[in-house]
Amino acid sequence: MNDAAAAPLARRATSRGLPLFPDEPSTLPQIFLKAAALHDRADALNFKRNGAWQSISTREMTTRIGDIALGLWSIGITSGDKAAILSANSPEWTLVDAGCQFAGVIDVPIYTTLAPKTIAFILNDSRTKIFFIQNKSAYDRISDSIAECSALETLIFFDDAGIDLTGEMMSLADLERAGASKRGDEPDLIEQLSAAVQLDDLATLIYTSGTTGEPKGVMLTHANIVSNVIDAGEKYLFSREDVPLSVLPLSHIFERSAMYLYIFNGMCVHYAEAVERVPDNLRDVRPTIFVGVPRIFEKVYASAKLKAAQSGGIKERIFDWAIATAKEFAAQKESGGRISPALSLMHFAADRVVYAKLREFFGGRLRCCITGGAALPDDIYLIFTGAGIPIMQGYGLTETSPVISSNNPSDVRLGTVGKPIHNFKVRIAEDGEVEARGPGVMAGYFNNPSATAQAFTSDGWFRTGDIGSIDEDGFLRITDRKKELFKTSAGKYVAPSPIEQMIRTSRFVSQAVLVGNERKYAAALIVPNFDMLASYARLKGIGISTPAEFCKNDRIHDLIERQVKEATSGLARHETVKKIALLENEMTVEGGELTPTLKVKRRVVDQKYKAVIDTMYREK
Repeated sequence: MNDAAAAPLARRATSRGLPLFPDEPSTLPQIFLKAAALHDRADALNFKRNGAWQSISTREMTTRIGDIALGLWSIGITSGDKAAILSANSPEWTLVDAGCQFAGVIDVPIYTTLAPKTIAFILNDSRTKIFFIQNKSAYDRISDSIAECSALETLIFFDDAGIDLTGEMMSLADLERAGASKRGDEPDLIEQLSAAVQLDDLATLIYTSGTTGEPKGVMLTHANIVSNVIDAGEKYLFSREDVPLSVLPLSHIFERSAMYLYIFNGMCVHYAEAVERVPDNLRDVRPTIFVGVPRIFEKVYASAKLKAAQSGGIKERIFDWAIATAKEFAAQKESGGRISPALSLMHFAADRVVYAKLREFFGGRLRCCITGGAALPDDIYLIFTGAGIPIMQGYGLTETSPVISSNNPSDVRLGTVGKPIHNFKVRIAEDGEVEARGPGVMAGYFNNPSATAQAFTSDGWFRTGDIGSIDEDGFLRITDRKKELFKTSAGKYVAPSPIEQMIRTSRFVSQAVLVGNERKYAAALIVPNFDMLASYARLKGIGISTPAEFCKNDRIHDLIERQVKEATSGLARHETVKKIALLENEMTVEGGELTPTLKVKRRVVDQKYKAVIDTMYREK
């Protein structure tokens, strides 16, 4: 029996929802097969190796997917078995994922940044039999931890350079050759396998990154994912002329669903080489679509601001004027108000000297940026939209495959995450929690019936864990994570995320985390923008240059305090940030403070910086 069959029937009563068009695919194999039938192109998947871009055609992609599926069957991996994938983004990731889906195999994507012991937990909890690993380096990091994973039978390497393929090890190329041989023996088997996959079969098991506790395995069916791919893209007018650059990790359902959408629409997909190579890849590819998290756009703006500040004088003043103009232009356009001739003229002039360069960073032909995973600051939305780079903010969770709601080119509102997508419904509980229902909602948590029961209301709505509201036009606004609300010792509740966003509007702030649970007042841990501080120090004649010196300097501390006070003016008294502490090192995934999708692990931060936090509450 497929694991998804254990999910409560009440939550799976409508497996797909109302289709948007005839013959709509209902399984992931159907997504790829329809794409192959409609979009035969020589450059379906594109990747850069040894300094040159290379392409995989639609036909080669389809053949290799079939060979991987048949290869899995040839080594005894059949429908319902688990196969984990640990690799950076690459065509091989997509091909293996699709091969698993054609074979009825449930894949288990794993973030490359996870600790070895967490990876071992996932492999054991999921009872994974086959483990696809990128290369020797990835294997060496986890080899000791996975040695005790009893269900694990075979390791398959995308790149087997430097590896002695002995025992239960093989290369992906060998697996594909085994599949090609099986195709020769049984030419109809791949069609039989893909046809046997049903919409309510479990497609993937995705372990949440876990801001608290052990990760939980989210069970997503073919209907969950396919419905979301199609319904979320309804109003974006995607076509085979679009060129996306894949940057976010494919181990996250957001990027993975985007990849299915790209392929289904016959787009020319490009894979970024690595995070540090994204600027170069953007210039090479010149994408028309870019999917990212807010932090990417924040860093692009911070980099542009730093460059202007380092130029100093008139160039910095022109940049600041242009940014203010972009924000005012976008805000007026957003409100439907009349754009005055004077503002139009200012916007035209600013476009020539500032906005065109900002657009050129992304390759110069972006028509749409899509963001999710965290809240997008209003200022960032206004700046980029006003500069001719429209950003569409959406909302969802791994448990909802992932999109619940989204702004789109024809329907967008500042400060919201758009309206619910086709087939999704949203309501607000009495305590303000957002609850959702639709075909994208998960089948449940693997091996965890108690957590599954807690995730749903008695009438079958999924509890998102987010606090929000719906306006009179149906736009959803997210305020904060329910679990992240904290209460001061005076009994007042504080929502940290909006306040952190306010603090980050300062050019001198890179990261901010609000603390104060069961304390007298709210305080903030702040990682400064050290590059911007260096520019400031040179201007003011402050003879310091290292992060440690900046964090200990009274003038810098006073500067950041004033910036925080200005950025958060207007807050209620109990929300006001009374004290700050400056941190030398940025919070990172590798350091454990952030999830792979760059959400703050507040419990980890509280523990790791307990001594620092305590000093902010020490009586003088």
